[in-house]
Amino acid sequence: MAKKATIRDLANAANVSVTTVSQILNGKGQRFSNETRQKVLTLQQELNYVPDFNARNLIMKSSKTIGVLVPNIGNPFFSTFIKGIQKKSRELKFTPFVFSANHDEKLETYYLKQLVERATDGLIIASASITDDALDQILKRNRIPYLLLDQNTIVDGDRIETDDINGGRIAADHLLSLGHQHFTMVMPSEPTNNLVRRLQGFQERLKEDGKQVSVIYSPMTKQGGYEATDEVLATDATAIFAINDEMAIGLYRGLREKDLRVPQDLSIMGYDDIDLDEYVQPKLTTVHQPIMQMGEQATDLLVDRIQHPNAEVKTIHLPVNLVIRDSTANV
Repeated sequence: MAKKATIRDLANAANVSVTTVSQILNGKGQRFSNETRQKVLTLQQELNYVPDFNARNLIMKSSKTIGVLVPNIGNPFFSTFIKGIQKKSRELKFTPFVFSANHDEKLETYYLKQLVERATDGLIIASASITDDALDQILKRNRIPYLLLDQNTIVDGDRIETDDINGGRIAADHLLSLGHQHFTMVMPSEPTNNLVRRLQGFQERLKEDGKQVSVIYSPMTKQGGYEATDEVLATDATAIFAINDEMAIGLYRGLREKDLRVPQDLSIMGYDDIDLDEYVQPKLTTVHQPIMQMGEQATDLLVDRIQHPNAEVKTIHLPVNLVIRDSTANV
């Protein structure tokens, strides 16, 4: 196996000092001639020289990395969110490390400690189960900047929030406009902060028209939506609002197995606007969240915090909007 080229090999080949090579490769070589800079960069390609990550960290006093903690990497919402983080991180020349802890507090704490030990510059936390104690004992103690998504009830530090109360109202308003009188909502039994607001907005809008909603509890997955089918049908509702698109899509299967048609027999709508909504039959009516933008904005905000640690705490509010497709119709 060929020996890995070192910075000294590159310096000797270019007939310059190691310091000169280091400064040119780190974008600080303006004081050197164009000929010298080009020579170093050309030889870097020829020798396949890759800077030593740990040595670079010591010199730059920054790992140029951010940690990302999500509850379920298999959820289409979070996969799109991570795409946004990756896109913006690349623009800002940071590298994201993504961890999925499946709502396991011990595993989350383990990942946080590992990221701190590896000198990550900051964290984006999309998990709802992260605790105040973990933030205090691990992140704040080590002065690691972090950003929370609105799933978390902790009101501390920079945040990204979407208008979930209005999202719930939008959903109710749409179903009311179609003449529906009986409504059911499907959601998890231990909802996160943003889901509670979604329910609140839905209930408030129905109450304005003298209507109520039955609430069925099930895991927030396609399987959870499918398993809720019998309970949903027992409510005699004609309009179903699933707390996310995955639950709505799972409910599709349960209704189809009982020879019920969407939207002829029941109208169904979800929340999030994941890619799959365009490919199920019928296409799913939903409340759109700017998921990709959430990832980009979260990264922008965190990197700004890394670079300006004493800046004023910021909260970014993002709007939601109704996307009408084929799964809802007049009663």
